[in-house]
Amino acid sequence: MSHLLSILIIVPLIAMIVVLALPKQFANLYRLVAVGATGVQLLICLLVCKAFLTGDQDSGFQLVERFDWISFSLGDFGHFSSTYYLGVDGLSVGMVLLSGIVMFFGAIASWNITKQSKGYFALYLLLSSTVVGCFIALDMLLFYLFFEFMLLPMFFLIGIWGGVRREYASIKFFLYTLAGSIFILLVMIGLYISTIDPSATAVKIGLIESNTLVTDAVILQVQELLARGMIKSEYLVHTFDMVAMADVKNIIPQSLFSPLVTNELMFGLPAREIAFLAVFIGFAIKLPAVPVHTWLPDAHVEAPTAVSVVLAGVLLKIGGYGLLRIAYSIFPNEANEYAYMVAFLGVVAIIYGAYNALAMKDLKKLIAYSSVSHMGYVLLGIASATVEGVTGAVYQMFSHGIISSMLFLVVGVIYDRTHDRTIENYRGLASKMPMYTAVVTLSFFASLGLPGFSGFIAEIFVFLGAFSSESANGLVPNWLVIVALIGLVIGAAYYLWTLQRMFFGSFWVKNKEVEASLTDLNTREYIMLIPLAALALIYGLFPNLLLDFISPTVNKFVEVLTMNL
Repeated sequence: MSHLLSILIIVPLIAMIVVLALPKQFANLYRLVAVGATGVQLLICLLVCKAFLTGDQDSGFQLVERFDWISFSLGDFGHFSSTYYLGVDGLSVGMVLLSGIVMFFGAIASWNITKQSKGYFALYLLLSSTVVGCFIALDMLLFYLFFEFMLLPMFFLIGIWGGVRREYASIKFFLYTLAGSIFILLVMIGLYISTIDPSATAVKIGLIESNTLVTDAVILQVQELLARGMIKSEYLVHTFDMVAMADVKNIIPQSLFSPLVTNELMFGLPAREIAFLAVFIGFAIKLPAVPVHTWLPDAHVEAPTAVSVVLAGVLLKIGGYGLLRIAYSIFPNEANEYAYMVAFLGVVAIIYGAYNALAMKDLKKLIAYSSVSHMGYVLLGIASATVEGVTGAVYQMFSHGIISSMLFLVVGVIYDRTHDRTIENYRGLASKMPMYTAVVTLSFFASLGLPGFSGFIAEIFVFLGAFSSESANGLVPNWLVIVALIGLVIGAAYYLWTLQRMFFGSFWVKNKEVEASLTDLNTREYIMLIPLAALALIYGLFPNLLLDFISPTVNKFVEVLTMNL
């Protein structure tokens, strides 16, 4: 079981090298290599989940891999240190499993790609490696590298293999995400110069030998010496370790992000509040949250089906995960200060996204705006700072990843046959495509939160947590949660209206030439859609399959988050 997390990253990279090495006469093997590699990656994800569940969840991070990566002296400014540091806990293990599922089915959805297929599958495998890397990296520099490298393959996958306006959509996606990355980078630099690695600093000042096991007592001693200003700057070992950053005892007194420093840095705000807002904006763009969401519908509409599946299924979740792992874990007090703002933006996203989906004529754009709406529940749950709310937010990220993948795949089915996604151009498809209609109906009901599906579990936890927030910690008012309920009604409206228009009534298509191509699901489409539908049902009927992973970590997370309330 050792090095499972590293293997998760390496397997797609090896497959990418194999694809690049294969000559053109073996072009048919590209897709087989991609499907095989992502299938192996999914199996490793399942092994990671099994190892996590059988391990000691109260001990914090599991399957930890850590060794020195970059290390050199900065003279009087201390010591530069970055580690190859991987691990999983309840916030990340579900996202690792989701990544394996989505990337595997996305590879199957890419089966019909023939244009420059070597480049496509090589980029897809690179994306598969970097996505999972984001969820398991515990060194912020390593996380940032995965975050940035993920940007490049997605840019090219949309820009080369996308639709008519693919250049516009890919550049817009790149610029938005890059802007968010700059905010995160600035905060990362500030955190690095403000944080020490207590273990490495203990070695540097001679408290222990380099090969000695570091005990809690030693770490506490270093932190006490740091608080009293008794460690010279040249002996301080700065770190990108996100676990160390989350402990304020490792923050250098009087440094930029020290809680003791309340000087107004900009716009009348202290540095830590500015840092929280900067990181929040960076990950809100990725989520995406209103008003920094406008890149998403364009990217979805122009992206090929498989890329839309990956984008909605797993890439958006990096935004929510980043908020939990970095923004809220490192700046908990500042996060609570802005809880009302975060909850308000979540409610705006829920209703705004739903109303836009209701107005859309393009089926793919409707689902894109529904993703904006559903990510609003993540913000609302996180802002509540309750166990139920945060649990619901994490469950929503997993559930939406499964359901949105299924939704974009069913759009791909009709688009592959007719190259037309306009809702008004179809009527009565149920008579021609009964199995397709059944799968679409199931996916729509799953997305609107029908009891029995995973979406219902996620939303009920979010609303339970948000409603209890006002009495528990006073962060989210009940009236805001009541307004958010409107989104459920609108969500049901746009899905049911779409079903009624496209699938029921007498058969009719605007373009008679495509009528012959309206065949029911083929074997490859069954292989993609049936397992995803089953997962949406399984996690709706047996939520403990995921809650057992989430609960212990979320309990500790909320305890730290609300410590000073």
